[in-house]
Amino acid sequence: MRYRFLEHTSDAYVEAEGDTLEEAFVEAARGMFDVITDPSTIEICVKRDITVEAEDLESLLYSWLEELLLLFDIEGLVINDFSIIIEKRSGGYILQGEVRGEPFNPSKHPPETDVKAVTYHGMSIKKTNNKYVVRVLFDI
Repeated sequence: MRYRFLEHTSDAYVEAEGDTLEEAFVEAARGMFDVITDPSTIEICVKRDITVEAEDLESLLYSWLEELLLLFDIEGLVINDFSIIIEKRSGGYILQGEVRGEPFNPSKHPPETDVKAVTYHGMSIKKTNNKYVVRVLFDI
């Protein structure tokens, strides 16, 4: 596990790290789904393609996590397998990839906490010691 939960009074604050920016974004997503349910209970049954674009990396992280949260809210999907690529393009960044998981089933996936929203509050993306570290706060 390359993410951890930081102290916060009322929300879920995740710090995720990776050797690449993509790994850090994936670990942040893993942290978000860990708030929702036990990730070890999620099997790979369905896949979805994801593409998000943004002007800066913070907006890209927000859009990525928001897209995943929408998959949970609208389609009921819980996800634990991710394959993404982030590219810098003129005018910003694009994230493309594939995510895999299965429909949420309360008898199989123990409900933990509802994630209401991804927030920009406390969000950061830094490269330190050849690792990327992202922090993101989820409204619960």
